[in-house]
Amino acid sequence: MNILLSCCAGMSTSILVEGIIQECERQGKDYNIKTVDQGILKDEIDGVDVILLAPQVRHILKRVEKMAKGRIPIGVIRVKDYGQLDATAVLKYAEELFENHITQKTIK
Repeated sequence: MNILLSCCAGMSTSILVEGIIQECERQGKDYNIKTVDQGILKDEIDGVDVILLAPQVRHILKRVEKMAKGRIPIGVIRVKDYGQLDATAVLKYAEELFENHITQKTIK
């Protein structure tokens, strides 16, 4: 799975990404995790399976949904999980978004 996190500047999100990568390794999952600044998000969504927005950029959610055109599930990371850099919770959230998206596509 390819997971893209987006934020503003990327400092704390890059720390979270490192934690998610470690959690993937611990769980034996071969996922690609990347973080980008919100300003270049549009250029980075090709091939992405899930987009997660940091809480501080939740205001761009509608814009990102338009960019993704329903092809990619998008979610805003919970403030608590982001603040605590809870990589396990964020990874689980990404997987749930992906699974729900696949299920909805299958039902249609």
